[in-house]
Amino acid sequence: MTQPLLQAADLRGADSLSADVVAGLAGLVEALRAQAATAAGATPDLAALGALAQAQAPSAGGSTNGARVDALLAWLAPALAAVNALGPLRPEREAVLAALNGVLGDYLATTGHPLAIPMQFRRGGRTLRLERHAMRSRLAGTSPKLVLLVHDLCLNDLHWQRCGHDHGEALTAELGYTPIYLCYNSGLSVSTKGRILTQLLESLCSQWPEPIERLVMIGHGMGGLVARSAFFHSTFLQRGGLRWPSRLNDLITLGTPHRGAPLERAGHGVDLLLSAAPCAAPLSRLGRARSAGIRDLQQGAIRRSFVGDDAVLADLVPLPSSVRCHAVAASLGTASGSLRTRLAGDGLVPVASALGRHEDPDLDLGFAPERQAVVHGLGHLDLMSSAEVFALLRRWLS
Repeated sequence: MTQPLLQAADLRGADSLSADVVAGLAGLVEALRAQAATAAGATPDLAALGALAQAQAPSAGGSTNGARVDALLAWLAPALAAVNALGPLRPEREAVLAALNGVLGDYLATTGHPLAIPMQFRRGGRTLRLERHAMRSRLAGTSPKLVLLVHDLCLNDLHWQRCGHDHGEALTAELGYTPIYLCYNSGLSVSTKGRILTQLLESLCSQWPEPIERLVMIGHGMGGLVARSAFFHSTFLQRGGLRWPSRLNDLITLGTPHRGAPLERAGHGVDLLLSAAPCAAPLSRLGRARSAGIRDLQQGAIRRSFVGDDAVLADLVPLPSSVRCHAVAASLGTASGSLRTRLAGDGLVPVASALGRHEDPDLDLGFAPERQAVVHGLGHLDLMSSAEVFALLRRWLS
């Protein structure tokens, strides 16, 4: 479903290929192959590593960066497969794949590469087939209350399980919700992801085993932008009879850069998100590739328009008036710290951006005071495992 919905912002993926991308991919492949060989008690394949070095070298037959990237990607697929064969490291492979899609996903999608992640609903790391009987059998008990959790840039659905906690599973135990997790190529533009999600949500809701009484979406970081974009694009398809927007009761964003993420312009944000996959450290050099998804995170864009060949940020898209919208911001500073420290943010997203605030009232998203909160002493990734954040979710959704 992804390919036909690609937009001009995604088609520019090849423009950002550079020597940094080539070096980052080469480092990743070498690290994965060495890891797999060490775990299996084998000697690293020196011939294969020599071929990688040749593909990486700027003078490799006069090849363009694009050609060298394609050559390295051809080595990456079997390298990931070798890690996957080790068994217990499957989440590690998933993390590397998610990181790769975050920084290079637009290129993977536009070239039709098999490493591009298709958007899908998952549970327990397995794809959920959108057919009523299959979901009834697979989920072993469903609820009329459904919560969809949408991950951040460079992450995947498995990252919601952090420090022994999962907001979705906890909502099941305490409030009876059935959690479903979205997994997607985060390097695509937010607008493209929103258009794909709005159609997938319709299929999910139409095939849910029982009538849905309550639908909730929780987005972490970029996930909040994707959720807003899906609702925005659903308004253009209402004439087709979409039902899911009228069933959406609550939209909760956790550390979402509604007004952009300034630190991302310095490259620090990608490094922070990549830290969730330590084995993907070589990919930090790919942060400069600036996928369409990274550019949208930087500006808080949920849709774009185009003037000639240039992408421009579209006008502000308001919050959906028919939905209870909530926002949680995190601050690395303590509640008793200086005002500057408290407003600085979670290491990626400033507090004001996470709350959708703007000095110009016309550009302020206007989250209701009782539906916004700031949690202190937490970083961006901590929002997925914080007991204080879960207490807010439980209160708002009770």
